[in-house]
Amino acid sequence: MACSSCNLRAACLPAGLTDRELECIDRRLVSSRRKVARGTHLFRAGDPFEALYEVWTGQFKTCLTSKAGREQVTGFQMGGELIGLDGINARRHHVDAVALEDSQVCVMLFEEFEALAHEVPSLQQRFHRMVSREVIESQEVMLMLGSMYADERLASFLLNLAHRLDARGFSPTAVTLRMTREEIASFLGLSIETISRTFTKFQSRGLLFVRNRNVRVTDPLGLQHVLDGNGAEHKHPPAAGAAPISGSPGK
Repeated sequence: MACSSCNLRAACLPAGLTDRELECIDRRLVSSRRKVARGTHLFRAGDPFEALYEVWTGQFKTCLTSKAGREQVTGFQMGGELIGLDGINARRHHVDAVALEDSQVCVMLFEEFEALAHEVPSLQQRFHRMVSREVIESQEVMLMLGSMYADERLASFLLNLAHRLDARGFSPTAVTLRMTREEIASFLGLSIETISRTFTKFQSRGLLFVRNRNVRVTDPLGLQHVLDGNGAEHKHPPAAGAAPISGSPGK
């Protein structure tokens, strides 16, 4: 569990750490590594907040559940990304965190993390940047839900996934969707039918090719044009019941 030799080090740790700082981080930052099976909770809303979690392998979703039992997906997290910031203020988690596939996380006990961050100022600065990025991403989601059409929302979602995969050394044009259509629809504030029709539209226009949960982005520039409002069809969605492509992401 040495952070200094981890392949995700660049995503998790600040650059330019001294040997002494790296040794200190290796000994104290990660208390354990925890396996989380697909479909099980890393934590639930209301659980006591004790630690932050860095995704080592796999992917997660965070979500809120209404009193009526309806789920609202608030985000998706992959390797090198932090989960658990929601619990810092009230010392209880505000959302559920669920593994979308068999995953592993690095457990960072928060009290030890705070003490270490005071000793390694660049680690504290990195943490502040992560918190700031979380705020910015939340604001971008609000913008997307408040002002974007369905085409633009799905284009934004796919380009964001591609960018994050590219930053981790994976192909930005071959995206495997670990989440279901229902989860994508919940996150984007759309119906499942609209998600399927929009995938169909993008494929018919040559922007991407979909087979089950595997998406090959064949025209990234075209998707960017859609996101910029130059290629989206600003119309009300077609009537419910339109048949989606057979290869659209499944449940």
